[in-house]
Amino acid sequence: MSLDHSPTGSLIEYNDDIEEAMSPNQSVAAVAVKDGDASVYKIIHGFLKQKNNSIIRVAASVAKKAASNKISRKTSDVFDTLIQQQQTKLGNKTGPLLSGISYCIASCSMILLNKVVLSSYNFNAGVSLMLYQNLISVAILLSLEFFSVISTEQLTWKLIKVWIPVNLIFVGMLVTGMYSLKYINVAMVTILKNMTNILTALGEIYVFRKGQNKQVWAALFMMIISAVCGGMTDLSFHLIGYIWQILNCFLTAAYSLTLRRLMDTAKQSTKSGSLNEVSMVLLNNALSIPFAIILIVVFNEWEYVYQTEVIREPMFWLFATASGLLGLAISFSSVWFLQETGPTTYSLVGSLNKIPISVAGVILFNVPVSMENLFSIVFGLFAGIFFAKAKMSKS
Repeated sequence: MSLDHSPTGSLIEYNDDIEEAMSPNQSVAAVAVKDGDASVYKIIHGFLKQKNNSIIRVAASVAKKAASNKISRKTSDVFDTLIQQQQTKLGNKTGPLLSGISYCIASCSMILLNKVVLSSYNFNAGVSLMLYQNLISVAILLSLEFFSVISTEQLTWKLIKVWIPVNLIFVGMLVTGMYSLKYINVAMVTILKNMTNILTALGEIYVFRKGQNKQVWAALFMMIISAVCGGMTDLSFHLIGYIWQILNCFLTAAYSLTLRRLMDTAKQSTKSGSLNEVSMVLLNNALSIPFAIILIVVFNEWEYVYQTEVIREPMFWLFATASGLLGLAISFSSVWFLQETGPTTYSLVGSLNKIPISVAGVILFNVPVSMENLFSIVFGLFAGIFFAKAKMSKS
């Protein structure tokens, strides 16, 4: 029974749900009348017609307390079953909405906070920021596993050896993403990231022999146009930032393709024969730590971090810590959203989510935007949505 039904149809829907909870030949009404519980049945029925879940709980409590002397045990059990059905259906309705909102907020906030840390505070140590975020993720995941909130696969040398190529690309993807975000405004980073879809589509043809339909190629062509026009009209154009972002697109596409290719091998390397999302998050973040330390030494970031004044500001640490927490939140919210909806909705919402990120990036950081550049950004956002819909029709 739906909680948002019209009053005129509530009795029919209510009786239908009761008959589902009972045997095919017997309804609650029949049991209630037979046991002399018709009045109680009507009271509970009246409560369930209301759209207030707390009233349903009150009704359940009343029914249970009266079960010993006024209501037959069979009738009470049916009421319990029906109330559980109402609460399950309520959860099914709110689950996709809450998970979608959580995913959008986490992904938007993560990009904006990284931009604040790297640009507003002029922090020139992207690898060190990545290391700090990785440490936060690992600490939280291990704590959750210690208290049996989550379960992860045991790390073995066999699994680590299989996963190292994936992790090297993952580290490169994070580092290049950090440096590109430092030099380029958020809106242009979002549009240039569309180039990853082009590289991934080409990689699927070469690696997996998987073709694309005409709509997909049309959307990819639109992405190329928007990226080129956006770069030409970008008033805050920064060559180094664009180089970092192009590298990021190649590494992001390589990460996606390598992950898909090695996933079966990685699963075979575990004791259980499977590898869930939480285990992958822990594996990536844990293995990234030694590589990050090596890069910090090679790039001499440790000396910069030791001498810079910005690390003595409490607000800097607040933003840096929040970005680390949001990085982990994205992993969990994306899995939750994917489970509540599906790949189609997840892909479309991911494309639509670029719109508020771009708008917020322009407004919050006072980015100078010409009409030509603004048109390129809007065109690129539209191309991303068109690409998601084209992939849906293909699947």
